[in-house]
Amino acid sequence: MTPSNSTTRRDLVVVGASAGGVEALRQMLGSLPPDLPATVLVVSHLPTSAHSHLPQILDRVAALPVRAAVDGAPLTPGTVWVAVPDRHLMVVDGHVALSRGPRENGHRPAVDVLFRSAARAAGPRVIGVVLSGALDDGTAGMVAIRARGGVGVVQDPEEAMYGSMPRHAREIGGAEHVVALDALPKLLDDLLAEEVDASEAPPPSELMDMETAMARLDIDAMNADDRPGSPSGFGCPSCHGALFAIDEGGLERFRCRVGHAWSPEALAEEQSQALEGALWMALRGLEERAALALRMGERAEDRGHLHTAATFRRRHDEAQNAAMLLRALLERGDFDGEALPDAIGEG
Repeated sequence: MTPSNSTTRRDLVVVGASAGGVEALRQMLGSLPPDLPATVLVVSHLPTSAHSHLPQILDRVAALPVRAAVDGAPLTPGTVWVAVPDRHLMVVDGHVALSRGPRENGHRPAVDVLFRSAARAAGPRVIGVVLSGALDDGTAGMVAIRARGGVGVVQDPEEAMYGSMPRHAREIGGAEHVVALDALPKLLDDLLAEEVDASEAPPPSELMDMETAMARLDIDAMNADDRPGSPSGFGCPSCHGALFAIDEGGLERFRCRVGHAWSPEALAEEQSQALEGALWMALRGLEERAALALRMGERAEDRGHLHTAATFRRRHDEAQNAAMLLRALLERGDFDGEALPDAIGEG
């Protein structure tokens, strides 16, 4: 590449992980050199109500200093910043930023928020890395990184403890490199040594600007009349508002008016959990109906009201049969619509 005033090198590595990701992060960070010419930002899905010991766990094995993310901290090469519970980790104006913005895919911190903000801020200087994890958080963020000229890397899904996140980031997000963890340091070294021309990078899209602003709880973005996407006909599992469908880079995803965002896999998982909750409520209602009918039938029989007693007994039996079908479905734990006919057939 011919040197120019706009030529630079990649200097920001953003990493996303979830289930099975701690061991992958330990192996990755434990193999990076102390003079890494880049800042590393890490998001791993965390419980919101507990203190995280992940920075200390990773610091024990890394030659680089690993710290819990601090709002406003500079992006210093050779430093690893790890997301803290209940805060999105973002890149804003060359600094670390923490935000309590809307959850994405049910998570705060979320991988997509970090990747998207890094892509917006640093464009082709970004390397996105997706490690072991369930579902597909990180896929939309990978689309954003590649749209701005950055490069995507995923852990080999066959090696990962949970291959879903890296597989989606590769197949749908378009990550260019699939690599085993023991080969990752050499790949990162090569990518960080490459020169990139920032002037060739596409500018951030209006969608990227708006979604990054929403993640920061920007008042103008939150109060804007227009919402990205078109009405989907689905409801948001978090706030029950209308979801808008967004088509970006061949990936359809969803966001509600107040900013909750959902990937297809995450939305399907939340719908499944909501359906299970509804089935348990229905089962409770059926069992209460059966118990009431049994009591009223016994009282009617004691008083010699045989016709009324028979009516209540029939209601009891119908409720009990329906409850048996729901128990069978709940026992299978399969809420994709396939188990219900089987359960009915067995009933």
